[in-house]
Amino acid sequence: MTSEPLADWRAGLPWPGEETHKHARGRLGVVSGKATQTGAARLAARGGLRIGAGVVRIFCPPDAAGVIAPAIEAVMLAPFTSAEALTQAAQGLDAAVIGPAAGVSEATMANVGALAVTGAALIVDADGLTSFTEWPEDLFDLLDRDDVLTPHEGEFKRLFPGLLEQGREAAAAEAARRAGAVVVLKGPATVIAAPDGRIAINDNGVPWLATAGSGDVLAGMIGGLVAQRMDSFDAARAAVWMHAEAARGFGPGLIAEDLPERLPAVLAALYAQAG
Repeated sequence: MTSEPLADWRAGLPWPGEETHKHARGRLGVVSGKATQTGAARLAARGGLRIGAGVVRIFCPPDAAGVIAPAIEAVMLAPFTSAEALTQAAQGLDAAVIGPAAGVSEATMANVGALAVTGAALIVDADGLTSFTEWPEDLFDLLDRDDVLTPHEGEFKRLFPGLLEQGREAAAAEAARRAGAVVVLKGPATVIAAPDGRIAINDNGVPWLATAGSGDVLAGMIGGLVAQRMDSFDAARAAVWMHAEAARGFGPGLIAEDLPERLPAVLAALYAQAG
């Protein structure tokens, strides 16, 4: 673990300039599950869009298209029928989120591999992690330092058995080294670790985030910042902090759908500070 002071992630936030266009702000993809499990992908896509990605597209099985299409507006939709088709459809992406309600299956494993060959930075969450429980090295072989894994403790234990016995910080640091990617170990004090030894602990966690779907929004937020070419470790730190700040601003009664709608206020405050 590094002992050097970490740079403030605020300095790296990707604010648009006067000449910026939507494609310059990054292209984010989110893979959806089947027709009965589309909400998680829509939450992730909304989080990515609200945090500034210029173009966001949901990739889905054909049977899910009719469910998703009436529920989205600025987010685009692209059905796909196989891992090979996903690779083709995802060409040109800057980042891709896979895992939220994707299904724990060999198909999800194949879809992670399909996205890995596109060159997009991967944010692997939820079912995208659990699908590799028996074959974690297969997942790690697909990753590079720009990719991000976002496990809660249960998912972390499945991918990295025994590591949490070292404590959360040491476990996250070792997991990032093994995976060769950024690891976001979620919890009341979320730990963010990079494969180069950088590590950070989020200091503004709030209990209102203990609600279904909040992690899906976080995955989309990280993806949205990475799509804008923010350093993946800093993007994860920034998204985790903003995620908690959005929840703090809403308070009791928060549900996951509220989080993206609170982001403009959080971003506005950060923009005012940057000016």
